[in-house]
Amino acid sequence: MIIGIDLGTTNSLAAVWRDGKAELIPNALGHVLTPSCVSLADDGAILVGLPARDRLLTNPSLSAATFKRYMGTDRRIRLGTREFRPEELSALVLKSLVADAEAFLGEPVHEAVITVPAYFNDIQRKATRIAGELAGLKVERLLNEPTAAALAYGLHNAPLESQYLVFDLGGGTFDVSILELFAGVMEVRATAGDNFLGGEDFTDALVKGFIDHVGRDAGLRSEELTPAQHARLRIEAERVKRALSGHDLATFRFQPHERELYWDISAADYETLCAPLLARLAAPLERTLRDAGLMPSDLDRIVMVGGATRMSIVYRMLARLFGRFPSRDINPDEAIVMGAAVQAGLKARDAALKDVVMTDVCPYTLGIETCQQYDTNRYRDGVFSPIIERNTTIPASRCETYGPTSREQTAVRIKVFQGESRDTSDNIELGSLSVPLPAQSSADKEVDVRFTYDINGLLEVEATVRATGLVRTLLIEQSPGAMSPADIALSLAAIARLKVPPREWAEVQALQERMKRLYEQSLGQRRAWIGERIDQFDTIVARQNPREIARAVQILGEALLQFDTSALL
Repeated sequence: MIIGIDLGTTNSLAAVWRDGKAELIPNALGHVLTPSCVSLADDGAILVGLPARDRLLTNPSLSAATFKRYMGTDRRIRLGTREFRPEELSALVLKSLVADAEAFLGEPVHEAVITVPAYFNDIQRKATRIAGELAGLKVERLLNEPTAAALAYGLHNAPLESQYLVFDLGGGTFDVSILELFAGVMEVRATAGDNFLGGEDFTDALVKGFIDHVGRDAGLRSEELTPAQHARLRIEAERVKRALSGHDLATFRFQPHERELYWDISAADYETLCAPLLARLAAPLERTLRDAGLMPSDLDRIVMVGGATRMSIVYRMLARLFGRFPSRDINPDEAIVMGAAVQAGLKARDAALKDVVMTDVCPYTLGIETCQQYDTNRYRDGVFSPIIERNTTIPASRCETYGPTSREQTAVRIKVFQGESRDTSDNIELGSLSVPLPAQSSADKEVDVRFTYDINGLLEVEATVRATGLVRTLLIEQSPGAMSPADIALSLAAIARLKVPPREWAEVQALQERMKRLYEQSLGQRRAWIGERIDQFDTIVARQNPREIARAVQILGEALLQFDTSALL
């Protein structure tokens, strides 16, 4: 069985194509959104999803979120005394989604189509594939998120030639793509984005605004906040952000010590506060139109996907830029995973789906570092030489020939970069490889460097010495984010040893963590009432009577709704 997965920064989802349609897969709590959060429980067990998100407040040192932003880096995330790579934490989220899918479908799941931001580089894509491998999945296809959104909207079935812009703003990443449809072909014309821009940044802007406008006068300093206080601030900022999408005014409340602090913020003030972020959204839009050679009026439709597009300030910005209202016909949280399910159905050759010819593009320019001669025996180092330029249709293979700066050289080091600057110092290094040259000074020492970029956005680099026919392929030696086969084997073994609670206990754990969070957020009689409910529920759980536990979960869950104003699901 093949499923589609949207591995998101804030939330992740799974879906399947069956009975002629894409179907969302609920998790053990009955929700289709699984927060991309991981936590270590007090007994050392791994918690994923909603209970892990609640523990961001109650046990921040044992919990992690937004780790997708660090995929493909050497960053280590500490949970208590243990350290995890972003790929490993992502794998735990994927394993949870697979367990939910198997319970829902009643059969094993071995393969998945996983979506990635269109602007993910080679290292980040390989890290995503490794996360799938660590979760026990075969990942033959990585699908760019805007392309997935187009599939979800059924744009590939449009009867006439047309051009669409897909605006994808998620929790941590931003992509924009322009797609052209003609004669049964869905072609990506241009794409751009920002891997460090999303709804989380708009939440952070509110936190900073609160501290600047109210907190500093009350002696509140961001650098002095405890992890728990910072988590509470972000939860309140998230609530205010959502409130401002439907109301003209919201009140930010936070109690760091004895006195509660208030900040009334209007929707207009919030838009001003987020002006730098909105400008960062506009820049890739303009670049994409420019690269595609289009004017805003040339577009037939503008499609918004990603949970952060619910913000009214983003909707208004797009409406102003394009002079029309964008489309949000499909739940923006669900559009990408629905498209991944369509792609999974296409891959499984489901009879209900017509074959779709899809072409995508390389979202950034790829090349190597060279030296440029500007005078006799004088060279300028660090010059970027493009081999595959951005928005080249993929799969693509391009070859360029280079020679050493000296006939005496016996080796060259080829450094691979991604970016648009002429100076490699301003671009991103993806890796390097060393190529030996003939020892004789008279020999032909030119090297053919071939870049091959496939439909999954993965790059292969091959260097061939013309004189000897020697071939070297890219071995990432300097990238701090590269996981070696040995690293993967160790991670697989470590993940297999982790204690994962039975799926049937998910509701119990979620309720326990929710009550702990609400207890910390409350005061006075409310706190006392929640404390009593915690004791009662722990007593019921200890008796191990499934019917009694199920009834308590239902009754307590309904009772807590009156207090849980910070609930995000």
